[in-house]
Amino acid sequence: MKSLEELVGLLTRLPGIGKKSAQRVAWHLLRTDEAFVDALADSIRSIRESILLCSVCGAWAEEDPCPVCSSPLRDRSVMCVVEQPQDVMTIEASHEFRGLYHVLGGVISPIDGVGPEDIRLDALLSRLRAGDVREVVIATNPTVEGDTTALYVKRVIERKDIEVTRLATGIPVGGDLEYADRLTLARSFRGRQRL
Repeated sequence: MKSLEELVGLLTRLPGIGKKSAQRVAWHLLRTDEAFVDALADSIRSIRESILLCSVCGAWAEEDPCPVCSSPLRDRSVMCVVEQPQDVMTIEASHEFRGLYHVLGGVISPIDGVGPEDIRLDALLSRLRAGDVREVVIATNPTVEGDTTALYVKRVIERKDIEVTRLATGIPVGGDLEYADRLTLARSFRGRQRL
């Protein structure tokens, strides 16, 4: 069945969905009511029309500027730098950070041909020149590329009036020491805190 094979092929292009999972989703869509399939198709179609990137921070939003950038209640002296727009949503879900965001749109990865000029560093520096920010929290992923990007961002900021911090890394809550890798343990020891 050509149409079923096409749907399975498209579904396998989604992250985390292999051929078997794509087949199960396709079979489920064949069995489910037509109203659900129509609503799902409409939602997929409209997501590209209704969600855009904030022109200020680069996060996903339904309005420009986004609610974070336009809120007078946010602490404008602290800015969190993240890799991707979805990272903003993840941090916001914690309800711990009350500052502003800046999305780089990627990380420096020479092996993949991504240099500093390929991410939103110029936009970050322009925002910092405004003079309101006193601390930049770098929240890139704890990977080689994320660490490289964090060090590069720190180096290009290098102003005495802006403190550059990095999110702590280490053993996750509920994790067991026996399953932690050496690098995670090493970072946990370096980032230990007084009780």
